[in-house]
Amino acid sequence: MKRILTSAVPLLSFASPGTAQDAREHYDARPIVVTEEQEHAVEAGLRWLANNQTVEGRERGSWVGKVGYKLNADYRVTSEDTGHVGVTSLACMAFLAGGHLPGRGEYGDVVERGLAYVLSSANEDGYVTRNGTRMYSHAFATLFLAEIYGMTHRQDVRRILQKAVDFIVDTQNDEGGWRYVPFAPESDMSIVVCQVLALRAARNIGIRVPKSTIDRAAKYVVDSAIGEQDRVSAFRRGFYQEEIGAFQYQSSGGSRSSFPLTAAGVTALHGVGIYSDDAIRRGLDYLRSGLHVFNQHYGNGGHYFFWYGHYYGVQAMYTAGTSYQVNYWEPYFNEVRAQLLDMVNPDGSWPNRVGPGPAFGTAMAVLILEIPYRYLPIFQR
Repeated sequence: MKRILTSAVPLLSFASPGTAQDAREHYDARPIVVTEEQEHAVEAGLRWLANNQTVEGRERGSWVGKVGYKLNADYRVTSEDTGHVGVTSLACMAFLAGGHLPGRGEYGDVVERGLAYVLSSANEDGYVTRNGTRMYSHAFATLFLAEIYGMTHRQDVRRILQKAVDFIVDTQNDEGGWRYVPFAPESDMSIVVCQVLALRAARNIGIRVPKSTIDRAAKYVVDSAIGEQDRVSAFRRGFYQEEIGAFQYQSSGGSRSSFPLTAAGVTALHGVGIYSDDAIRRGLDYLRSGLHVFNQHYGNGGHYFFWYGHYYGVQAMYTAGTSYQVNYWEPYFNEVRAQLLDMVNPDGSWPNRVGPGPAFGTAMAVLILEIPYRYLPIFQR
């Protein structure tokens, strides 16, 4: 059986209404078909997540993972097998994206426990952190709380959400971005996109976000795009022949670029309300041309590059639709869906050999497969 889903109400953006309307004229309005195999994989993934949530003790409500940070193409672990607030937020969003709300339905208790864990991880200054997690996790937690507040209007969530947003605003550096730890003087694209999407989701449901914060972040993202005048031959990744259209890790000249960073850059531009721009078109073309090789290089074992590359890639391509007279969305999603369905484990989980672990891989895979469901506001055009 195949399920055909219709579009929900488009979310608001940081852009002017005219700009958003101009962008929507490019979208492919045809309904999205969810295959039976895809639906079964989502259900099995959610079941695995529910069965592997911590239900007792100090870390009750969390999903356990390896807390750490990216180090080149590796992952430096700082705390083994402990509650991970970032992974917990992503896992809870996977349930929300499947239509499950806290305290309601089959997985209502699972989401409620996860929400309580995230709320209890918020410090007085607004920083949502636990067991050494950093700004990645803070952004995912803020995004999750924004989605929860938009669905439930719970005032306890709003209070902590506003403080979490204020923390992002206060820690923005002079470059206009953010990095792994608060108040770092440098920025990088992988962190900037997380904060931008969290701020967008929060502002869309009425949380105070200064326009100046968004404007400065937008400039950082635009400056990170590689155009014809910015060819960076010395830092090519080897399996990509052309860097024009890619986004750099850092906006300063000479920084490396990659498929995940480009997916992050395009999604960040959409997040700040820029829908039609040469940098977006070039970025989308770069992603389209590099998709197959990227999957071959990082799909085996579910490297964290693979997961965050497609978490942002699926949003970039879905929002683009058929922009610039090119059908970006359907060929991309068909290939990624086939890759994910080929990678799923018999127990319903997905691997993450390099990174926080299987709860992270499973949450990411389910979220990617759920984007056509259109339940989450961030997954609506």
